[in-house]
Amino acid sequence: MLTGRHFAILALTTLTCHGASVATPSVPVMTETQRQEALFLDALSVPSPGEVFAALNKACRPNWATLVTPATAPVTTARPQLALAVGVLAANGYIAVEAQDGQQVKNVGREMMAEAKALGVSQSLLARGHSLIEFADSNTWDALEDELEATENEVKMTMVEQKDHDLVTLTSAAAWIRGIEVASGVVLANDSLQGSRVLRQPDLAAQLASQLGNLPPKMSRDTMVSKVKEVLESTAVLLQQQNLTEEKERERMQKLHDQSASLVKLILTSTSVAPPIPPPVPAPPVTSPSPTQAPSAGSAPSTPTPSASLVSSTKTDAPPAPKKGGGKP
Repeated sequence: MLTGRHFAILALTTLTCHGASVATPSVPVMTETQRQEALFLDALSVPSPGEVFAALNKACRPNWATLVTPATAPVTTARPQLALAVGVLAANGYIAVEAQDGQQVKNVGREMMAEAKALGVSQSLLARGHSLIEFADSNTWDALEDELEATENEVKMTMVEQKDHDLVTLTSAAAWIRGIEVASGVVLANDSLQGSRVLRQPDLAAQLASQLGNLPPKMSRDTMVSKVKEVLESTAVLLQQQNLTEEKERERMQKLHDQSASLVKLILTSTSVAPPIPPPVPAPPVTSPSPTQAPSAGSAPSTPTPSASLVSSTKTDAPPAPKKGGGKP
């Protein structure tokens, strides 16, 4: 079955090749636009989480309902983190589809729309969001999975149209890493480590790490992007190991799971949260001296200042002025 990713690859290839001359094969240098389109096609060639989970289903039949996690998108203004979050949320959507949890699919769809809006790519996705809700309400799971993949790819296509090719790589990398986290957790829950072969894709991990290394300097220096690249490089090394004992294989799966889980948690951690409002500072208590308090030794006793009422009550009234022309002397 052709998925949304295959249609996107076919569409972009058609647009790229349309009108190109086949009579000049001697030009070896790619233009910047062609390089970016090639990177985009590489990103789309990354297996979607849905494909990884389908292979896992054939190997060990996971209990997907226990793997559903709340759809929580980070609050951030950093575009690399927003792109990474879209990938993680897309993977969470595939888990919800496998678990046939319609409400969770709708939650994921809303969070993806919020992240897409923050990236400025949400305008063309309104219809997709409505379709996700419709399919979730009607429990049409096959159509829902296709629509989820089409939504993810439409976000990527819109990124390309807005000259944000580099963000596509981040979205694909994050979705794949989230898939590694889930798949390795499923394998570890199995005493025989059944399904571990699904994860043996060292070349893919190395390819994604290489693509992140080719990002523009400003983006590649981003702390979170650097962490993603580091995890991908470590994943590639771990997946290259062969002929391991069962104990060593379990250790490898645990390392894969731990480092991918830590990275996913970091991606979904908000970095632009408003600072909490500090509590009001209480006024210092007003202390009045005790009326019976004795003066300290060596100090002169203070003379109390009479109050206004006391002054008015002890004040001597002045004699009245004598009347003119009358009275005895």
